[in-house]
Amino acid sequence: MAQLLLVILFAAMGAVSAAENSLTAKQILQKMVKAMAVSNYQGTVVFLKNDKLEAMKYSHSAEKSKEQERLVSLNSPPREIIRNSDEVSCLFKLTRKVIIDHRPYEHSFIVDVPKNLDELDAGYHFEVVGEEDVAMLPSYVVAIQPKDDFRYARKIWIAKEHFLPMKVVVYGLSGVVLEQVVFTEMRVDKGSVRELNGSAEAAGFAQRADGAEAASSDLSGQAAFEVTALPQGFKQIFFSRKPLHQSDQPVDHLLLSDGLASVSVYLETKKAETTPDSRIPEGIHSVGAINSMSRTLVDSQLTVLGEVPAPTVKFIAEGIKFRNSAP
Repeated sequence: MAQLLLVILFAAMGAVSAAENSLTAKQILQKMVKAMAVSNYQGTVVFLKNDKLEAMKYSHSAEKSKEQERLVSLNSPPREIIRNSDEVSCLFKLTRKVIIDHRPYEHSFIVDVPKNLDELDAGYHFEVVGEEDVAMLPSYVVAIQPKDDFRYARKIWIAKEHFLPMKVVVYGLSGVVLEQVVFTEMRVDKGSVRELNGSAEAAGFAQRADGAEAASSDLSGQAAFEVTALPQGFKQIFFSRKPLHQSDQPVDHLLLSDGLASVSVYLETKKAETTPDSRIPEGIHSVGAINSMSRTLVDSQLTVLGEVPAPTVKFIAEGIKFRNSAP
């Protein structure tokens, strides 16, 4: 009888394991998107960007459909970054300044994946390529492979227990690692938005540099320029016009995305008093996974920038013209 019970127990365990292994890459990613939106968790996360390592304390809280993320630097310079829904605040503790921006499209400091994964089908395919432990948590390894050379490949390690992302790696076209985000430890708990909330004013931050302005999803006829060609899967997300870099001169900003990678297009009218040395050098520039291209468009400076390969920003930049202008 005891042997029969053992056989039944092992058979049940095998059935559970088979059910876990039968999850497709898209199903795992869908569970991750949902878990990231509703879970309360915190830990230590390490960012590798531009060949620099930075460790930060991370907190995420969700309450009544509102999300908050917080990053606190563990090393100098001391700073804190807080995202309340689409508002991002960066607090610089040495200068006691606050910079606030609105990001209606990006929703996570760790990884952004759209709720509707079918939006990615034009540019990517998905595959479960294995299982590994990250921070001692067994995790699925999901590969997101691009269908062309206009975007980067990614891998995401997703914990089997709570379906939260434990590690994200971005690969260049040659397969070299460009960026990494990895949790060294994580705890899922019952924290709330109120427990995580922090106020710059309450902390004594007297100065406030506010560059925030609500962006618009109505793209018709607002930008001074138009994008005549985009890689497959990319579309226009929102447009805004606001000063940048502590300047009083407004800059047109159009955000493009394929659902995973985003590209920003900036157009700024050249001031009469600017000299060639003070302008952004024309051509393609690369810093880690970020590529940009700047060029003159009539009397304006056009810059296309994003976490995409250099050919992508070049393709987009060369296809931009002023509205109602001759081809």
